Amino acid sequence: MPSDASAPRMIGESASFLEMQEHVSRVAPLRKPVLIVGERGTGKELIAARLHFLSRRWQQSFLKINCAAVSETLLESQLFGHEAGAFTGATSQKKGYFERADGGTLFLDELANTALPVQEKILRVIEYGEFERLGGSQTLKVDVRLVAATNEDLPSLARRGKFREDLLDRLAFDVITLPPLRARVEDILVLAEHFAVGMVKELGGDYFHGFTSNMQRMLQTHTWPGNVRELKNVVERAVYQSPDKPISHLVFNPFESPYRPSSPAAPAQASATAAPALAVSSGAPDLSELETLDFVTHVQEYEIELLKQAMKRSQFNQRKAAEFLQVSYHQLRGYLRKYDLLG
Repeated sequence: MPSDASAPRMIGESASFLEMQEHVSRVAPLRKPVLIVGERGTGKELIAARLHFLSRRWQQSFLKINCAAVSETLLESQLFGHEAGAFTGATSQKKGYFERADGGTLFLDELANTALPVQEKILRVIEYGEFERLGGSQTLKVDVRLVAATNEDLPSLARRGKFREDLLDRLAFDVITLPPLRARVEDILVLAEHFAVGMVKELGGDYFHGFTSNMQRMLQTHTWPGNVRELKNVVERAVYQSPDKPISHLVFNPFESPYRPSSPAAPAQASATAAPALAVSSGAPDLSELETLDFVTHVQEYEIELLKQAMKRSQFNQRKAAEFLQVSYHQLRGYLRKYDLLG
């Protein structure tokens, strides 16, 4: 029988959290595919693991792959495997994730980043439980429960022809939407204390001294764009810096420093058609009223505001934000890293 003790522990007492947990418990025993939707840092992978360990497959394989971290060609090979000689460098046969997860659960994170041909093959596995390895002619049969996750608006992508509608229909048997941390205010201090106690133990301390009332207010009023992952980092950093007394200081941005080096501003990349979609003023001051102007700082502040609003508009999906700003994914990552906006 499935064991709740085997499932990853999730902490919370807010109504939205408990409702989501009940949803997971209802759908976990089924063999149907499940789609998990949520912002970055909300715990999509934990939910996928919980679905597996609360199912009848809990003793079988639970495999996971981030589709955004693998190129299109390599992803197809990773998922479906390949035969020797299927492509340059394929010196031997290799089983893919679907084959290795037979009898268990496969978690596909960042599903929106898969190419349409790969989506077609995924759909075939869901519908018929069959596929062929790359370079192979033998049809293989598998019994895999598919759980997928995204922070994209898949119905919108499907309407624009960037995601297969038939695959979305199959995945949408049930959709679990995870609430962001800002919608779980009652859980923030509960989670913060849990992370703090864990960090105290890691440091070899005896007990956690608590948060001052001012720090509690700061924790509860911060917007947490990085959600639970960001909260964990902030709390553990605070405990590390003040292990023997109540927490009276929180560092939300560890890169902040008067000595932080700055880089030359990159040329603006946003197109004229994209500009009206963002509520960002030109920010150009009246130079006739100024004696001097810090050009680099002024441009950097403008870039930061553009990046923040583009990320918010794209629900913090970096590939979608890069497409909106008409820069490459790696260029966007460079800008986000430059301004410490990766979260």
